[in-house]
Amino acid sequence: MSVKSPCIDVCKFDSKTGYCLGCMRTKEECKGWKAMKDKHRRKIIGQKSERAAMIRK
Repeated sequence: MSVKSPCIDVCKFDSKTGYCLGCMRTKEECKGWKAMKDKHRRKIIGQKSERAAMIRK
């Protein structure tokens, strides 16, 4: 796995968006991380700021 997991061991999910408050991934993205291609991993990591803004709304 060349793209490291963004997990910071917070693992609490926002009820409105479904995003983890620590890494901004969904439960499905967290579970499937090891099987994902690096292109998809980079896309998810690139959306972190946008996802965090959705939680703050």
